[in-house]
Amino acid sequence: MAGDVVGLTLIHGSSKHKIEISAEREGCEPTLQDMAAVIAQVTGVPQQLQKLIFKGKSLKDMEQPLSVLGVKNGCKIMMIGKKGFLAHDLRSSALSKLEKKAKSISEQYMKFLEQIDAMSLPDDFTDCRHRRKGIVKNIQTHLARCDIIETHIAQELEKLQSKG
Repeated sequence: MAGDVVGLTLIHGSSKHKIEISAEREGCEPTLQDMAAVIAQVTGVPQQLQKLIFKGKSLKDMEQPLSVLGVKNGCKIMMIGKKGFLAHDLRSSALSKLEKKAKSISEQYMKFLEQIDAMSLPDDFTDCRHRRKGIVKNIQTHLARCDIIETHIAQELEKLQSKG
C-alpha cells in the first residue's frame, strides 16, 4: 500500500468534506498523523484539538498507518473539535489581555459616571433628571457585569497557574 492515496469522507458537525490522504514520507503508507494534518488544513481545527472517530472508536495512535486502523478508501471519519479554542499554552496570555481590557472598560464606565455626576441640571428639568438616573443605573449594571467578568478571569488565571 506504499505511496497510496486514501479518499475519505470527513464529517464535522453538519459539514461533510471529501478529503484525500497521502503519506508525508515517500514510500510509506498514510498515517493517522497525515490524516490529522489534512483535516487541520480543511477545517481549521488544530490537530491537538481534533477527536477523530472511526466505527465508534476514538483514533489516537498518530503513528499508525491508516490500513492498520482499518481506514480505507470510501470510509467515513467523524471529527469532534472546534477551531475557536486556544491551545493550553496560549490561554494564560489571552486571559491576561482580556483582564486588561475588562479593567479598561470598567475605568471608562467610571469616567462616564463622573461626567454625569458633574452635570448640574436646574430643578425644573425633571425629565432630564429621570433620564440621567436611568443612564446611571444602566452604567452601574454594566459595571457590575465587568466585576463578574474580572472575577471569572481571575479564577481562570488562578486555575491555570496552579496547574502550571
